[in-house]
Amino acid sequence: MTAALTIGELSTRSGVAASALRYYEDLGLIVADRTSGNQRRYPRPTLRRVAFIRSAQRVGLSLDDVAEALATLPEGRTPTKADWARLSRSWRPRVEAQIERLERLRDKLDGCIGCGCLSLRTCALNHPDDEVAPRGPGAVFLEPS
Repeated sequence: MTAALTIGELSTRSGVAASALRYYEDLGLIVADRTSGNQRRYPRPTLRRVAFIRSAQRVGLSLDDVAEALATLPEGRTPTKADWARLSRSWRPRVEAQIERLERLRDKLDGCIGCGCLSLRTCALNHPDDEVAPRGPGAVFLEPS
Protein backbone atom coordinates (compact mmCIF):
# COMPACT_ATOMS: atom_id res chain seq x y z
CA MET A 1 0.00 0.00 0.00
CA THR A 2 1.45 3.38 -1.00
CA ALA A 3 1.77 6.22 1.47
CA ALA A 4 0.06 8.72 -0.83
CA LEU A 5 -3.11 8.63 -2.91
CA THR A 6 -3.71 10.03 -6.36
CA ILE A 7 -6.77 12.22 -6.78
CA GLY A 8 -8.53 9.32 -8.51
CA GLU A 9 -7.75 6.96 -5.63
CA LEU A 10 -8.88 9.52 -3.06
CA SER A 11 -12.06 10.09 -5.04
CA THR A 12 -12.82 6.37 -5.28
CA ARG A 13 -12.03 5.66 -1.62
CA SER A 14 -13.90 8.70 -0.26
CA GLY A 15 -16.84 8.68 -2.66
CA VAL A 16 -16.23 12.37 -3.37
CA ALA A 17 -15.87 13.60 -6.96
CA ALA A 18 -12.38 14.65 -8.04
CA SER A 19 -13.74 18.11 -8.88
CA ALA A 20 -14.98 18.48 -5.29
CA LEU A 21 -11.57 17.38 -3.97
CA ARG A 22 -9.88 20.03 -6.10
CA TYR A 23 -12.36 22.58 -4.75
CA TYR A 24 -11.64 21.48 -1.16
CA GLU A 25 -7.97 21.96 -1.94
CA ASP A 26 -8.61 25.43 -3.37
CA LEU A 27 -10.39 26.31 -0.11
CA GLY A 28 -7.48 24.95 1.94
CA LEU A 29 -9.55 22.16 3.51
CA ILE A 30 -7.18 19.49 2.22
CA VAL A 31 -3.59 19.65 0.99
CA ALA A 32 -1.83 17.71 -1.74
CA ASP A 33 1.84 17.34 -2.47
CA ARG A 34 2.88 17.61 -6.11
CA THR A 35 5.02 15.18 -8.07
CA SER A 36 7.73 16.35 -10.46
CA GLY A 37 5.04 16.00 -13.15
CA ASN A 38 2.73 18.30 -11.11
CA GLN A 39 0.30 15.50 -10.22
CA ARG A 40 -1.49 15.66 -6.88
CA ARG A 41 -0.58 13.17 -4.17
CA TYR A 42 -2.62 13.16 -0.99
CA PRO A 43 -1.34 11.79 2.29
CA ARG A 44 -3.44 8.76 3.33
CA PRO A 45 -4.88 10.60 6.41
CA THR A 46 -6.64 12.91 3.94
CA LEU A 47 -9.30 10.17 3.71
CA ARG A 48 -10.28 10.90 7.31
CA ARG A 49 -10.20 14.66 6.69
CA VAL A 50 -12.53 14.27 3.69
CA ALA A 51 -14.84 12.06 5.78
CA PHE A 52 -14.88 14.82 8.41
CA ILE A 53 -15.76 17.44 5.79
CA ARG A 54 -18.58 15.33 4.34
CA SER A 55 -19.98 14.47 7.78
CA ALA A 56 -19.99 18.14 8.77
CA GLN A 57 -21.80 19.01 5.55
CA ARG A 58 -24.40 16.31 6.23
CA VAL A 59 -25.30 17.99 9.52
CA GLY A 60 -25.85 21.24 7.65
CA LEU A 61 -22.53 23.05 7.93
CA SER A 62 -21.24 25.14 5.09
CA LEU A 63 -17.70 24.71 3.81
CA ASP A 64 -16.86 28.03 5.52
CA ASP A 65 -18.04 26.50 8.81
CA VAL A 66 -15.92 23.42 8.12
CA ALA A 67 -12.87 25.58 7.37
CA GLU A 68 -13.42 27.46 10.64
CA ALA A 69 -13.62 24.17 12.55
CA LEU A 70 -10.51 22.74 10.89
CA ALA A 71 -8.65 25.97 11.66
CA THR A 72 -8.97 25.13 15.38
CA LEU A 73 -6.74 22.07 14.87
CA PRO A 74 -2.95 22.15 14.81
CA GLU A 75 -1.64 22.83 11.30
CA GLY A 76 -2.68 20.09 8.90
CA ARG A 77 -3.69 17.60 11.58
CA THR A 78 -6.40 15.15 10.68
CA PRO A 79 -9.42 15.43 12.98
CA THR A 80 -9.71 12.73 15.62
CA LYS A 81 -12.79 11.26 17.26
CA ALA A 82 -12.21 13.64 20.20
CA ASP A 83 -12.02 16.60 17.78
CA TRP A 84 -15.33 15.56 16.21
CA ALA A 85 -16.95 15.24 19.65
CA ARG A 86 -15.72 18.68 20.72
CA LEU A 87 -16.71 20.41 17.50
CA SER A 88 -20.06 18.66 17.14
CA ARG A 89 -21.11 19.88 20.61
CA SER A 90 -20.88 23.45 19.33
CA TRP A 91 -22.96 22.50 16.27
CA ARG A 92 -25.78 20.92 18.29
CA PRO A 93 -27.91 24.10 18.57
CA ARG A 94 -27.72 24.60 14.81
CA VAL A 95 -28.74 20.99 14.16
CA GLU A 96 -31.63 21.32 16.64
CA ALA A 97 -32.84 24.48 14.85
CA GLN A 98 -32.61 22.68 11.51
CA ILE A 99 -34.69 19.79 12.91
CA GLU A 100 -37.30 22.29 14.15
CA ARG A 101 -37.48 23.93 10.69
CA LEU A 102 -37.88 20.53 9.04
CA GLU A 103 -40.65 19.58 11.48
CA ARG A 104 -42.49 22.84 10.72
CA LEU A 105 -42.08 22.16 7.01
CA ARG A 106 -43.38 18.60 7.42
CA ASP A 107 -46.38 19.79 9.43
CA LYS A 108 -47.29 22.50 6.92
CA LEU A 109 -46.27 20.69 3.75
CA ASP A 110 -49.74 19.73 2.57
CA GLY A 111 -51.29 23.10 3.34
CA CYS A 112 -49.70 26.47 3.69
CA ILE A 113 -46.40 26.97 1.95
CA GLY A 114 -45.32 29.25 4.78
CA CYS A 115 -46.19 32.40 2.89
CA GLY A 116 -43.80 32.70 0.07
CA CYS A 117 -46.61 32.51 -1.37
CA LEU A 118 -47.67 29.69 -3.67
CA SER A 119 -51.25 29.46 -2.47
CA LEU A 120 -52.36 32.90 -3.59
CA ARG A 121 -56.07 32.04 -3.74
CA THR A 122 -56.10 30.73 -0.16
CA CYS A 123 -53.83 33.45 1.19
CA ALA A 124 -55.92 36.12 -0.48
CA LEU A 125 -58.75 34.90 1.77
CA ASN A 126 -56.71 34.27 4.94
CA HIS A 127 -54.32 37.21 4.66
CA PRO A 128 -55.88 39.75 2.30
CA ASP A 129 -53.61 42.58 3.47
CA ASP A 130 -50.41 40.53 3.40
CA GLU A 131 -49.99 41.03 7.12
CA VAL A 132 -46.85 38.88 7.28
CA ALA A 133 -44.91 41.11 4.89
CA PRO A 134 -43.18 42.96 7.78
CA ARG A 135 -41.64 39.62 8.86
CA GLY A 136 -39.58 39.58 5.66
CA PRO A 137 -39.46 37.74 2.35
CA GLY A 138 -39.87 34.03 1.77
CA ALA A 139 -41.55 31.31 3.78
CA VAL A 140 -41.75 33.25 7.02
CA PHE A 141 -44.11 30.81 8.75
CA LEU A 142 -41.48 28.09 8.41
CA GLU A 143 -38.76 30.19 10.05
CA PRO A 144 -38.38 30.64 13.81
CA SER A 145 -40.44 33.51 15.20
